[in-house]
Amino acid sequence: MEHNIEEETPVPRGPKHGFLPIVTNWFDRLFIGIYLFVALELLWMRFLEQSIPLTVCHVLAIALGALIVWKG
Repeated sequence: MEHNIEEETPVPRGPKHGFLPIVTNWFDRLFIGIYLFVALELLWMRFLEQSIPLTVCHVLAIALGALIVWKG
């Protein structure tokens, strides 16, 4: 009697594969999100704060961080 090994092998539950080009877990994605939040805030204050309020940057940075943690 033949057994198909692929059917019996469980799917490993490990780090998530998302749109980021590296294999990450939730903590890695959270760290990347925080790092990008700080970098975006600093760049915004340097180049765009004169014309666009910093509140817009807060909303964009939080949305980007949530997207990275959720889907990254």
